Amino acid sequence: MEEPKSEKTGNDHELDQTSNDTTDEFYVDPIKEKKLLAKLDLAFTPIIMLVYLSCFLDRSNIGNVKVAGIMTDIHASNSQFSTAVSIFYATYVTFEAPAAIAMKKVTPRVILTTLCIVWSLTTIFTGFIHNVGGLYATRLILGACEAGLFPCLNLYLTMVYRREEQAKRVAYLFSCSALSGAFGGLLAYAILQMDGVSGVAGWRWVYIIEGIFSILIAVVVFFGLPNDPSNAWFLTDEEKDMMRCRNAQRAAYLGSEKFSWEEVRIAATDPKLYMSGAIQFMQDILLYGFSTFLPSILKAMKYDTLQSNYLTIPVYLWGAVSFLCVAWFSDKWSLRGPFLIFANVFGILGYILLLTVKQNGVKYFATYMCAVAVYVGPGINLTWLNVNIAPHYRRAAAIGFQQSIGNTAGIVAGQIYRTAPYKLGNGFSLGALCLSQCLILGKIWYVKRQNKYKEEVREEKRSDERRVKTGDRDVGFVYHI
Repeated sequence: MEEPKSEKTGNDHELDQTSNDTTDEFYVDPIKEKKLLAKLDLAFTPIIMLVYLSCFLDRSNIGNVKVAGIMTDIHASNSQFSTAVSIFYATYVTFEAPAAIAMKKVTPRVILTTLCIVWSLTTIFTGFIHNVGGLYATRLILGACEAGLFPCLNLYLTMVYRREEQAKRVAYLFSCSALSGAFGGLLAYAILQMDGVSGVAGWRWVYIIEGIFSILIAVVVFFGLPNDPSNAWFLTDEEKDMMRCRNAQRAAYLGSEKFSWEEVRIAATDPKLYMSGAIQFMQDILLYGFSTFLPSILKAMKYDTLQSNYLTIPVYLWGAVSFLCVAWFSDKWSLRGPFLIFANVFGILGYILLLTVKQNGVKYFATYMCAVAVYVGPGINLTWLNVNIAPHYRRAAAIGFQQSIGNTAGIVAGQIYRTAPYKLGNGFSLGALCLSQCLILGKIWYVKRQNKYKEEVREEKRSDERRVKTGDRDVGFVYHI
């Protein structure tokens, strides 16, 4: 008789334990499970990628329109434009944690569709502004609406996939931030050709057309994402049973359906959260600076407006491909921290080249190196938190808090990339990467120390003196390094 399949919880693939050893009572045929995962990916991944693509597109297109005349038309100075970039994150970081915690109560379908509709309309209205005050207002509304999207999508993935299956799926999300840069550059290049059509400036058409595209995505989200993935309409009865078995195997990870403020409090006092938040802050300085200002960085290399948009496309695509490759190995070996360090080395070398060389060809090559750290870093770090926090509401709070901490980097990014040739922005990003490496090493040490403590308790070499012993604090829950 075959042994039941259990969820891997650490590098040595030890099992999550529940009070009734439920993981030993359920079996899922691995061949059928592989087909189930392919079906889930085919159903959920395109929708999740599309909605995050539209979100990041609407957020970052401000970088594309900067080189297309928006500053002149709304009479904005460089400092005012930088403020417009930064002010987005004032509301963005405020609403992330509440949205993540509320998702199950409001239901994923309702919260995601509503957010998508409101930010789409805001994007369209941005095409009709005539002064910098209007830009400030739309950026604040956009930040409030987009705040809940990434934490909710990320949390939704944890409702569907096991711990060792998540990095690849988070990679789909973060690859969309890269693809939005590529698609945004290509789309902006095409739409800017409409400059003057019906007497409307090209940058205004960028906002109007991209906003209409996002509204169409909202419809897809409403009909495509079920509130309960285990009972999705496209699953057969056998596949629904398999989903229930998978959920039972990882019951300690999923946790109770009932909201608990105690779980929020535990998350808020977890050292892993603050170490992860600090790393995310450093990595997000790169993400938001690079994704927003890459067209401006290229224009500072003497490329014209159209070239500085379409030359971003292969850079962003390379960032997406790099992340997908790294995520595959990260899941295969259930390793997170070492891959973060590996990816950041490329970014460090890239920013050094941007700061020290004068040849534009070499500088352009350096942007490809930077792209590896820009997209791999935030995604793998978030996955590292996802897989090491349980149950659901503790994880929801931790994801929201971590994203709020990390995304304050957007405020910084808007202030450090002010004037060409952007030495302050590139130098600051290099320093953030170096500090992130130190923080990652510190978190690896802490996680290993916690695993060793649990191992000694299991082997009865020491008594368990911790106050919290449930969820990820259970002695059978092995943290990913």
